[in-house]
Amino acid sequence: MTRRDLTLHLGLIAGLFALHFLLPAYHHGVFARVMVLAVYAIGYNIAFGYTGLLSLGHAMFFGAGMYGVGLASYHFAIPALPAWIIGLGCGALLALVVGLLALRTEGVSFMIVTLMFAQAAYLVILYYSEYTRGDDGLVIPGDMRAIGSWDLSDEGTRYLLAWALFSIALMLSLWLVRHPFGRVLVALRENEERARLLGYDTGGRKLAALVISGTISAAAGGAYATMFGYVGASFAGVQYSIFALLWVLLGGAGTVLGPFVGVLFMTYLNDVASGVTEAYMLIAGVVLVLLTLFAPQGIVGEIRRRFWKDLP
Repeated sequence: MTRRDLTLHLGLIAGLFALHFLLPAYHHGVFARVMVLAVYAIGYNIAFGYTGLLSLGHAMFFGAGMYGVGLASYHFAIPALPAWIIGLGCGALLALVVGLLALRTEGVSFMIVTLMFAQAAYLVILYYSEYTRGDDGLVIPGDMRAIGSWDLSDEGTRYLLAWALFSIALMLSLWLVRHPFGRVLVALRENEERARLLGYDTGGRKLAALVISGTISAAAGGAYATMFGYVGASFAGVQYSIFALLWVLLGGAGTVLGPFVGVLFMTYLNDVASGVTEAYMLIAGVVLVLLTLFAPQGIVGEIRRRFWKDLP
């Protein structure tokens, strides 16, 4: 990890901290949500961007973290921090089980299998509506949304917690991709057969990458539930898996900053477009097609290709 890497990523973290004191109320709330969803995208990027595992089921890990927190808080009155740890464990365990089964396949087959697992998880949520409340979702009680004296329903506290979680995930991602383990993941993405011939346990590395990816995604889901007080089945649906893929592609797959840039760009694109017309998704679609045509490697990926060759 070079000094320039640290300067860039710590600079972003410092800039987001400064924005806590500068942003107006509306954008303050938007940035808190962006940072939490960026953690989800960072988790997805480890599997897809660095390891080459194209998953259409990552929403089940996000949902596992979310429902781990929601069910623990709503039905058992478990406080926010222990509930979040439960959500984290649920996501990690689910990623391990799914990985052991889905990684028996590869390529398009892997994508389809993860999609099927995600749909099964979504249907389980709907089936056990007595506990999950199905499409209506769960509203987490206010007294369960606190860590000690920190009230997570307070906008300032929520922003700082989102910032702390994003900062940890970002620096963990940077450390991982600069570590030899991360370089092996890139080798798997580029040529798995060659990596196997060099003596690497490709199956074990891919499983580890998927578990790390799922755990980070679950951390984001649990944090989202705690911070915003709502748990809904739609967050575990296929649509949210596609969102993660879209965010990573827009920002730049296989770049550390790409997930954050992709979430930020997509959030404000929809926000601005919805203020122009009710058919805002049409505008968003046109912009995304243009971006795909003229920046196929994503925003940060194009910056790396054109100006900064060793940008992580």
